[in-house]
Amino acid sequence: MSLTPALRDATFRWIADDPSDATRTELQTVLARAMGGDPAALEDLQDRMAGPLTFGTAGLRGPVRAGTNGMNVATVVRTTAGLAAWLASPGLVFVGRDARHGSEDFAVAAAEVMAAAGFEVKLLPGPLPTPVLAYLVRAHGAVAGIQITASHNPPADNGYKLYLSGGSQIVPPSDGEIEKAIEAVPAAVSVPRNVTYTTLSDEDVDAYLDRVASLPRGNSRSLKIALTPMHGVGGAFAVEALRRAGFTDVHVVRSQAVPDPDFPTVVFPNPEEPGASDELLSLAASVDADLAIALDPDADRCALGVRDGSSWRMLRGDETGVLLGSLVLSTTESTDPLVATTIVSSSLLRSIATAHGARYAETLTGFKWLARAGEGLVFAYEEALGNCVDPEFVADKDGISAAVVAADLAAGLKASGRTLLDALDQLALDHGLHLTDQVSLRYTDLSLIGATMARLRSAPPAEFSSEDLLPGADVLRWTADGVRVIVRPSGTEPKLKAYLEVVEPVTDGLESARASGRARLAELRERVTELVS
Repeated sequence: MSLTPALRDATFRWIADDPSDATRTELQTVLARAMGGDPAALEDLQDRMAGPLTFGTAGLRGPVRAGTNGMNVATVVRTTAGLAAWLASPGLVFVGRDARHGSEDFAVAAAEVMAAAGFEVKLLPGPLPTPVLAYLVRAHGAVAGIQITASHNPPADNGYKLYLSGGSQIVPPSDGEIEKAIEAVPAAVSVPRNVTYTTLSDEDVDAYLDRVASLPRGNSRSLKIALTPMHGVGGAFAVEALRRAGFTDVHVVRSQAVPDPDFPTVVFPNPEEPGASDELLSLAASVDADLAIALDPDADRCALGVRDGSSWRMLRGDETGVLLGSLVLSTTESTDPLVATTIVSSSLLRSIATAHGARYAETLTGFKWLARAGEGLVFAYEEALGNCVDPEFVADKDGISAAVVAADLAAGLKASGRTLLDALDQLALDHGLHLTDQVSLRYTDLSLIGATMARLRSAPPAEFSSEDLLPGADVLRWTADGVRVIVRPSGTEPKLKAYLEVVEPVTDGLESARASGRARLAELRERVTELVS
C-alpha cells in the first residue's frame, strides 16, 4: 500500500486552503511521514482525508484533527459559511461552546464568519452548558444558535450543534439543504471573517438561571445533594442554579468539578456508562446525601442516583423520566397539557398522562422530534437521560433544569418521609410495574445492520405481533401480552439496538411482581439477543 497521487494532491490542496497554522503543520507532518513510507502515517492520512464530516442529526461531530474528516477551524469556517448562505436573511445569532479541545477557537471562528456575513452575533462568555444557548436563541428570537460541543463523546472529539429559530435542533430537510450549501462554499482560507461580534457578560445569562430557579413548586428545601459535572461545564452553573432555587447543601465530586477536556477520571464521560458515576455514588454515600446528580459534559443530560437499601445506584433514564413527568403533570398550570417521549422509552408515561387527563405523544428518538411533539407541551423525556421540564423556555433536553426539578421532587418526598424509590413504587402500584432493558450489538461491517433488519422484517418471530413503526423509519416493534420490543439501528453508532419492556401487574404485592417481572425480562433479553444476533 502506497500513497496515491490523488490522496497526495488532495492533502496538498487542503493544506494550502487551511487558515490555521497549527493544523497546516499537523497535516504536513503526517503527509511527510506517509510520503516517507510510514504505513501507520499513510493509514492515518487516508482516514483524515476520507471525506468531509457529515452534517446530520444536529450538526457535526468528529475527532479534533487536521484534514477534511476532522473538527478543525477550516471545517468550522466552511460549515458556518454554508449556514450563513442557507439562512439568507441576516438576523441575531448566538454562539456558545463547552470546554473541549478546540472549542474556544472553533466558537470564535464561527462568530467571525457569521459577523462577516452580516449577522448580529453574540458570543457566550466562556464555556457554558448547551441549554443556556438553546434558551437564549428562544428567548431573544434569534435566527440560529451554534454550540461547539461533543456532549458526552470521547475526549478526542468535538462537534458543531445547530439550533434554529425557536431554539430547537434542526430536522430534515434543513440538514440536507445546509449540507449542500456547505459543499458550495469556497476554500476556508477565502471565507471572509470579521471581529465585529459582541461577547456577552456573565450577567447576560442570569435570566436563564433565574428562570430555572423559579421551577420548583414545593416548599421543602432540606436536601443534601451530591453532584458531578463529569469534568464538563455544568458544575458551578448547576450549583448556582440550585442555590438560587434554595438548595444550598450541595457537595461536588472534587476530582471532577473543574472542566477538563481530557476527562481523566472516567473512561467514557457519559453517566449512562457503567462505572462513570462511581465517584459520585461514593461521595453520596460518604456525606449521607439524599440525592445524587450526574450531568454529562455539556450539561444537557441529567442522571439521578439514589440510596437503595445499604448501597447507592443510578436510576435508569426511564425511571427518572416518569418521576419528573409525573411531578410536572401534578403541578402544571396548563389546561390541556401534552407530555411526550420516544418510541423506545417506557410506556409508563402514557398511563400516567391518562390518569392526569393529559395528552400523550410518541416520536422518533431525539429531542429534535420531541421538542416538536405538539402544542401545549409541558414535559418530554428520552430514555437516554434527556429531560425537558420547561419546554416553554428551553425546547431541548436540559440537565440543569432537570436537576433543580429533581431536587424539588426529592425534597418534597423527604419532608413526607418518602424517597424517589417510594415514588416509583407508588407508580408501579397505580399503573403496573414497568421494567426496561436494552440489547446492543456493535458491528464492524455496517452492511450487516441493514441485512439483519431486512431478515427480521421478512421473517418476524412467531411469538410476537410484528409491525413497521412510523412511516419511513427503520424501526420494528414486536409485542405480546405485557411485552414490547423495539428494534432499530443506532443513529450515532455502528450498533443495532433492541429496547425491551415488560409490564407486570401488581396483584400479589410489589416484591412478587418484581420477581416475576425480572424473570420475564431476563427470558426476553435472552430471546431477543438470539433473534438479532
